[in-house]
Amino acid sequence: MPVVPDSSSAETIEAAEATETAKAVIAFVTARPVIAFAAARPMDEVRSGGSVADVGAPCPPSPAQRPAPRMPHPPPRTSHATHRTPTPRRGRLFCFPRKTYVEGRAHSWRIGRTPFERRARGIARTVVVAGVVSVTLTFLSAEVCVSCLIVQSDKTLLLEVDHELADACRRVIAPFAELERAPEHIHTYRVTPLGLWNARAAGHDAEQVVDALVEYSRYPVPHALLVDIAETMSRYGRLTLVKHPAHGLVLTSTDRPVLEEILRSKKVQPLVGARLDPDTVAVHPSERGQIKQTLLKLGWPAEDLAGYVDGEAHPIELAEDGWALRPYQQQAVEGFWHGGSGVVVLPCGAGKTLVGAGAMARAKATTLILVTNTVSARQWKHELVKRTSLTEDEIGEYSGTRKEIRPVTIATYQVLTTKRKGVYPHLELFDSRDWGLIVYDEVHLLPAPVFKFTADLQARRRLGLTATLVREDGRESDVFSLIGPKRFDAPWKEIEAQGYIAPADCVEVRVTLTDSERLAYATAETEEKYRFCATTASKQRVTEALVRKHQGEQTLVIGQYIDQLDELGEQLDAPVIKGETTNAQREKLFGAFREGKISVLVVSKVANFSIDLPEATVAIQVSGTFGSRQEEAQRLGRVLRPKADGHEARFYSVVARDTIDQDFAAHRQRFLAEQGYAYRIVDSHELLAAHEDEGEDEGVVTGGDI
Repeated sequence: MPVVPDSSSAETIEAAEATETAKAVIAFVTARPVIAFAAARPMDEVRSGGSVADVGAPCPPSPAQRPAPRMPHPPPRTSHATHRTPTPRRGRLFCFPRKTYVEGRAHSWRIGRTPFERRARGIARTVVVAGVVSVTLTFLSAEVCVSCLIVQSDKTLLLEVDHELADACRRVIAPFAELERAPEHIHTYRVTPLGLWNARAAGHDAEQVVDALVEYSRYPVPHALLVDIAETMSRYGRLTLVKHPAHGLVLTSTDRPVLEEILRSKKVQPLVGARLDPDTVAVHPSERGQIKQTLLKLGWPAEDLAGYVDGEAHPIELAEDGWALRPYQQQAVEGFWHGGSGVVVLPCGAGKTLVGAGAMARAKATTLILVTNTVSARQWKHELVKRTSLTEDEIGEYSGTRKEIRPVTIATYQVLTTKRKGVYPHLELFDSRDWGLIVYDEVHLLPAPVFKFTADLQARRRLGLTATLVREDGRESDVFSLIGPKRFDAPWKEIEAQGYIAPADCVEVRVTLTDSERLAYATAETEEKYRFCATTASKQRVTEALVRKHQGEQTLVIGQYIDQLDELGEQLDAPVIKGETTNAQREKLFGAFREGKISVLVVSKVANFSIDLPEATVAIQVSGTFGSRQEEAQRLGRVLRPKADGHEARFYSVVARDTIDQDFAAHRQRFLAEQGYAYRIVDSHELLAAHEDEGEDEGVVTGGDI
C-alpha cells in the first residue's frame, strides 16, 4: 500500500496529486451517523490506522466508537454571529463533503455539532491511496457563523428571511418544500410526500435533499427526519408502468412485498389483470391514468415508462427569424421531452407559450391546446403563426363561437365542460383526431371533467404550463398523476435577475375603516363579511388616489365584485371588462390599452389568466377570490412583462385593516413570498397625506377623514 504523503511536505503533496478532480462521500457530522456516509477525519488519523473517506466507503462507526472530529485551533464558543480565528498552522489535511472541487482552488466545508455552524477553508488536493482517488483539503482557516434554517422533526423548516444566506437557501429547498406561512421575519416551509416525489421525478435524489438541509441547518438535523426523507423518496419508482411485447401495459415492481400490498387493495383490483410473474401484473390499457391516481393515494407513486403514441404526424418548425428560445425555455422543452409528460412552471411573462411552441416543434404532430378563454385562444394562435411554420389555416379555434378542428386545435376549458342533459358533448374533441401532443395552459385551473377525461389519455404526450402549481382545491396530486410530475421550475427572482421579467415593488396598503363601516362589518352575517369589507367606500377612495398618483402610467384596477368595479369605472372614467363583455369588445379594449389609447382599465377576474399586456406597469387589487394564492400571483403577473425602458412594475393590494380581508391577504401572498417577493406595508393615511402634500390629489378625501 502506498504511504500517505506527509502533510508537512508540500513537495510530497504535489507528487501525490491526481490528474482529475474527485468526489468524496458526504461527511455528515451530526449527533448520529446517517444513511451510509463516511465521517470526516483528520489525515493524521489515517496515518494511525484509519482510512481515507472515499467513494463507496462503509457507513461510519457509531458516535460511541467514532472519535469526535478535530480541528486545529478550534474557534472559541462565542455569541457573535461571525467570528474568525487566526489562521492555524498549514499542512493538516481533512476529508470533506461530496461536491465538485477544482484542483488548487480554495473551498469551504462544514464540521462540528454545536448550534453554531463551523466552517473551514482549504486548498483542494487529490490523493491516491491503495489505487483509490480521494479528495483532501490543505487546511487554511476556520470560522463560526449562525446559519439561516431550522429543521424540525415535525417536517417544518423555519427560514430566517433577513439572513444573508436566505436567498440561496430558499432556492435549494423550493423544489421539495412548500411554503406555509410567510410573516415578516420567519417563513415556515413543510416537507410533504408529494413535494419529495415531485423533486424525485424532476431528477433530485434523496442525497441532494439531505445535503441541502444539512448545509443550511443551524442545528443538527433530526436523524429520524433524514431517514424519513430518504425512505419517502425511495417509494417513487419501486412500481413502474411499462410496455410488455406480449401482454401490453404491465405494472412491474423491484420490491415484491410492495406489489403484494397494493394488489390486495380493493381500489387496485378492478384496474389490473392476470399476474404474469411474481413481480409483474397486467394492467388494462384504459386504466393507465386511474391506476396512477390510485397508487399515489396509497403512497406508492408509479413511474410511467410505458411510452407514448406518436400520433398523427404534422410538420411544425420554430421560425427563429431574429429570435431564439431563451436558455431556460430550451431547458424546459428538453426537460419535458426527456420525461415524456409533465408540468413546466415559469413566471408570468416568461414566455410559457414559446415553451409550448418548442414542444410542438419537437413532437411534429397534431396538437390539441386547452386554454382558459377565447381571448387567450386567439393570443396563442397569433403567437404560433408568428413564431412557427404554422399558417392560420392549420390552426383551428374550438370555442363558444367557433367549432374548428384542424391539425392544431385550440379549445377553451369552458366549452369542453359545457354539460347538456347530463353529458359533456364536447369532450369528444379529445377523440376527434389522433393527437400526438396535448397542451394544458394554466394547468392549475384544470376542471374536474377534463381531469376525468385526461385519465383516458395517458398514451399521449401531455404538457402542463403554469406560473403557480397551486390548486386551492388541493388536487395537486391529480396534476402529478394524470398530467405528469414537475419537469422544470424556474424561480421568479432568477428570471428577473436575467432581465426576462420586470422587477416589481409589491405594496400592501392598509386602510382603516370609518367607525360606521367598522360597526356595519361587526354586525354583518359571516358569509357577507368579506364582501362588505372588500368593497367599502374607504377602499374606493384610496384606490382613486393611487390611480391619480400614477397618472399617465398604464394602470390596471383588478377586483372580484362587479358592482364595485362598475362604480370604480364610473369614478375613474375608465372602461370595465367583465364576464358579460363580448370577446370582440375585450379584444378592442385590450388593443387600445396596449397602444396607449387607454391608460386605465378596470378588469374583473376574466383578466387573471393568459392576457398579454406588456405595457401595464401598475396593478391595483381592490378585492379577490378570498385567499387564493394563485390568483394573487397571476394578478402580479399582469405587470411583469419586461418594459422597454426597464421600468419597475408596481403592484398594490388595498386591504381593510382588522378584518377578514387582512387575513385573506396574508394567505394570498404566500406563493409570492416563496418566490422572494416581499410586501411593503403602507398606511393609507400616510399615502394620501403624502400625495396631498405634493399637490396632486386636490379634492380627494384626506387621510384624517378616512
